[in-house]
Amino acid sequence: MLGGSRCISQHCNFHCSAHQFSTILAASTLTSNSSFKNFRIRLRNRNSNSSCLSNKVCDFGVNCVQPKSSDTQSSLLSETLSQSGTDEEPPSERLPILTGGIVALGKFDALHIGHRELAIQAAKRGIPFLLSFVGMAEVLGWEPRAPIVAECDRKRILSSWAPYCGNVMPRELQIDFSKVRYLTPCQFVEKLSKELGVRGVVAGENYRFGYRAAGDASDLVKLCEEYGLEAYIINSVMDTNQISGALNSIDGKERGQVSSTRVRYALHKGDMKYVSELLGRNHRLILMMEDQERFTSERNRLSAPKSCLLNLAPKEGLYENCSVLIDKNVIPCRVIVDTTDIHLECYEVDSFSCVTSQDLKILGIDFGSPELDGVQIL
Repeated sequence: MLGGSRCISQHCNFHCSAHQFSTILAASTLTSNSSFKNFRIRLRNRNSNSSCLSNKVCDFGVNCVQPKSSDTQSSLLSETLSQSGTDEEPPSERLPILTGGIVALGKFDALHIGHRELAIQAAKRGIPFLLSFVGMAEVLGWEPRAPIVAECDRKRILSSWAPYCGNVMPRELQIDFSKVRYLTPCQFVEKLSKELGVRGVVAGENYRFGYRAAGDASDLVKLCEEYGLEAYIINSVMDTNQISGALNSIDGKERGQVSSTRVRYALHKGDMKYVSELLGRNHRLILMMEDQERFTSERNRLSAPKSCLLNLAPKEGLYENCSVLIDKNVIPCRVIVDTTDIHLECYEVDSFSCVTSQDLKILGIDFGSPELDGVQIL
């Protein structure tokens, strides 16, 4: 998707330390004169099992994810806030969450290496946030499809990005698409500036925004300059496999860049090595374990219906070099995906006998070498 070989910036002479950013965040508030009035911020702790079982955004459109941390920046996300729609609302009821931050713009479905590059570039300029829209499929009438990354697994992935981002875990801000669908490019940038209070944005060279994707990267730079925001446009992270010909028939926007479309394509082909290259990690499949009556366990084999999956599985077939983690022990296994079920076969007898006897909510399966990523029961 995105790489850092080219950068355009506005107001780049502004520099601020992490401590100063914390002070800015703690002191700043947002204006209330906006069409975002009545938006609510729901802060979710993705360590909670309940968050793993629900993929819903709050009713009024804005959802921000908070990592556990004791620092000043994280303390700002410690409670649910709302705007009352009056000009006299107290600062505690406004939305200071993004004030002073740098927002990476995109869809962030797969959290692939292009998305990671966006977060890296945002972290170089300030506190990194990922801003994306949810509910687009419902609004635009797209056919529902399974996510590439399970909702409850996103925090783990973002945490793994921290070493690339100055030891800061990027946070997510999800906006209900139906609430902003008709905004012009100018109105969208105005919201970022006046209501969310961001200091700047990072986007890829192919980024489009506004109603009917009317704005492009050059428009973003111009509008950010008008509203006093920094704008960083970076080059695409290209796919070294270069299978553009096969993908052009699927997505006309494909130009050889790493994308969520390519990840889905690789999963559809069952090419897990290619999937790992695009993601920068092993693909992790998440099984919901609450209804264990639907599971069968025999010595070294565990089977579950595909309806228990929380994210996208690869094509039907046999996959070696997979792993699960039970009681903090990484257990190598093979995975068999068929039309209705998924089967885990351990190389050792009785390795799965304890799974259905425990009060497990979520089971993760990694497709790839255990040394690369490991798998966890969440």
